[in-house]
Amino acid sequence: MSAPTIESVHAVLEKVIDPEIRRPITELGMVRSVEVDDDGDVVVGIDLTTAGCPLKDTITRDVTTTVAELAGVTGVHVAMGVMSDEQRKALKTQLRGGTPEPEIPFSKPGSLTRIYAVTSGKGGVGKSTVTANLAVSMARQGLKVGVLDADIYGFSIPRMLGVELPPTKVDDMILPPVAHDVKVISIGMFVQDRRPVVWRGPMLHRALQQFLADVFWGDLDVLLLDLPPGTGDVAISVAQMLPRSEILVVTTPQIAASEVAERAGTIAEQTHQHVVGVVENMSWFEGPDGTRTEVFGSGGGQQVADQLTSTLGYDVPLMAQLPLEVAVREAGDGGTPATISDSAASSPAAAELTNLAAALGTRARGLAGRSLGVTPV
Repeated sequence: MSAPTIESVHAVLEKVIDPEIRRPITELGMVRSVEVDDDGDVVVGIDLTTAGCPLKDTITRDVTTTVAELAGVTGVHVAMGVMSDEQRKALKTQLRGGTPEPEIPFSKPGSLTRIYAVTSGKGGVGKSTVTANLAVSMARQGLKVGVLDADIYGFSIPRMLGVELPPTKVDDMILPPVAHDVKVISIGMFVQDRRPVVWRGPMLHRALQQFLADVFWGDLDVLLLDLPPGTGDVAISVAQMLPRSEILVVTTPQIAASEVAERAGTIAEQTHQHVVGVVENMSWFEGPDGTRTEVFGSGGGQQVADQLTSTLGYDVPLMAQLPLEVAVREAGDGGTPATISDSAASSPAAAELTNLAAALGTRARGLAGRSLGVTPV
């Protein structure tokens, strides 16, 4: 059998996807060279974005496996290198759609990414759990999903999604790690373990701005933001930077929690955002005998939905009621959210979250900001 041609090797390399950027390595200019000798031995030169690329071994394995399947190949060797400054600059410009400087892609009128800011009136109601489960469930449904952990002081998304690799930097561009097919960024990836973040308002605003502009998110269907509780600096900054973002309010049935949650939703009246709905978490605990115990009372979620409907002047539905389950907590602590864990089939909470993800993931955008393809005569 004759050795493969250089053109045929280039063709199969189009199947190799960069695990961080999620585009073919040929498209990203990472294939430096291809050499094929008469015996069918192939040497592929690859230029990494950075010398310390954490997924170097993954790329090497994928290139080797893909090229080895080509007829006539007797051996594959991958020669790793690093992109030059000029190559990195060209790559950044390409990824930013021809714009060399950072900008927030989701604020552009033509962006079709649906943006949900998951918020709560107070902490400890399960806002991050809801965010993580929605993200992985939407990704499993075939959507391109990103999660921005905007809870700067109380970040927990990296653990809940099982993020193990740090972000990769290409000069001033950040390539977010991917977990369960979800792109993730959090301040927790940039601070030492267990060290607190002690920042005032302007630094919170700048951090959020960098996460939106400097991170390469790619073409997302859905961006989820895990907001800190309350109506402080981050909530206001999100409204300013992402005016099309919609609010999903998380509460518990407890009256003390639901009253505070109403305030978190009512901020939409001042920021001109839309509240998409309310999620009631920890609605009840079901014992082994099937008996339901309403640990935190009842009716709080519906109360929040009714009050927001009255205040905002449009229907704000109670979209889900999630039972209190040990399996959901264990799945989050283990880095594999309940909606995709082994216990998902027997978990009522996972089923509710999966249905909620389907409902939010299939909502159509309005016409505001869309190009209708017409021009004045």
